[in-house]
Amino acid sequence: MTKDAVFIYSNELLSYRFSNNHPFNQMRIKLTLDLLKEMKAITSTDIVAPRVATDEELSLNHEPSYINAVKNAGNNQLTLELAESFGLGTEDTPIFANMHHASALSVGGTLTAVDEVMSGNYLHALHLGGGLHHGFRGKASGFCVYNDCSVALKYLQEKYNARVLYIDTDAHHGDGVQWSFYDDENICTISIHETGRYLFPGTGNVNEWGTGKGYGYSFNIPLDAFTEDESWLECYIAAVKEIAEYFKPDIILTQNGADAHYFDPLTHLSATMNIYREIPKLAHELAHKYCSGKWIAVGGGGYDIWRVVPRAWSLLWLEMTNNTNIGRTLPKAWLEKWQPKARVSLVSTWDDPENMYEPIPRKKEITEKNRQTLEKALHMLKTNRVGGGD
Repeated sequence: MTKDAVFIYSNELLSYRFSNNHPFNQMRIKLTLDLLKEMKAITSTDIVAPRVATDEELSLNHEPSYINAVKNAGNNQLTLELAESFGLGTEDTPIFANMHHASALSVGGTLTAVDEVMSGNYLHALHLGGGLHHGFRGKASGFCVYNDCSVALKYLQEKYNARVLYIDTDAHHGDGVQWSFYDDENICTISIHETGRYLFPGTGNVNEWGTGKGYGYSFNIPLDAFTEDESWLECYIAAVKEIAEYFKPDIILTQNGADAHYFDPLTHLSATMNIYREIPKLAHELAHKYCSGKWIAVGGGGYDIWRVVPRAWSLLWLEMTNNTNIGRTLPKAWLEKWQPKARVSLVSTWDDPENMYEPIPRKKEITEKNRQTLEKALHMLKTNRVGGGD
């Protein structure tokens, strides 16, 4: 009998760590899992350990020379000059010990999620250690060594012959995934992100449609800085619904960066927990509408690991398991356990505090600009290959 959902986790995932001062900190996965445990929303029987991706699997999206460079870098056997040519040893993506193993485990976790769903063991799978969407075929980028999303998409194609809808709600454009499938008509990518005018990686323009056979299967909705919930959700819901109807996928893979939140220190959007309730609801609905429920969710960005990420990522699991009875406040035991370790005051409720920020003076202008962006993004559906045909 197929179960609702599986949670991919082991403490070894925390070994993907650049330094104690680096903003990318996988401790947020442990915080999320502990929150779910305190809520009695997950048990050990729901958890499956990730496996390590093989070199052959990594080669589905990464060049062998790059894989070897990552191995050598993590063993302190790569010159700085050569490392930098592979995007390693930079401020964003520093070298750390055993980098290859930790990175291959992240990829393997997403592949574990794929196999658990495609084999029929589970309808849904959640791997919060994944979502490293900036990695390129031969280069690290933006905190991402290997790109588990791209490897998993290739794996879904080759092993299961699946057409996949990839939905990326990270505040940063999912550039590594987009470029890996820019000429592929069987992978449809959607990225809704903060405009690259102010934010890394600077790509994800509305007119990046794809090329060759992939033309019309790449969609980007770059939102203006300071976009709030209402406008964010208007664009997300309209775009994802229309594109899913256009593409009709076999399975949905969602990347769930939690860095569009107002508290996030690296971005400039003004979303609240409201969007993190709605993101998984729509993905869940569409998975059952088009894919017999097949839905894999991975993590991604999210740099306020105390106030934002555990709440946002817990909502993914709660949606997957149809658990709506969560009350208003977070478990007291969780708050008491982690507050002494946090550098900020934890938020004790699922909802964000009222009047969390001053009203945005350009709200009307931002909303209208985002609507125009959405219209441009969906223009392709109305003029080119509607319904997925030529």
